[in-house]
Amino acid sequence: MHHSIPKSQRKSVNTSIDSKLIEEAKALGINMSRAAEQGIAKAISDEKSRRWLLENREAIESSNEYVRRNGLPLAKYRLF
Repeated sequence: MHHSIPKSQRKSVNTSIDSKLIEEAKALGINMSRAAEQGIAKAISDEKSRRWLLENREAIESSNEYVRRNGLPLAKYRLF
């Protein structure tokens, strides 16, 4: 059975981009809207990761400290 993937809605926005970048992108045949979208998606992902690490910093540090003191849980069962 074929499942269709819903298309995301696109919205026009105004933005300012360095004119040299625009010229170079056009010369290389780069779709600037898609490239900008990919860059924004990466920036969002990076920021979400950064915030997650900050929000979970205490738990991560606690877990790392436990492993430093006690070793890995179930390490005796590892096959490598």
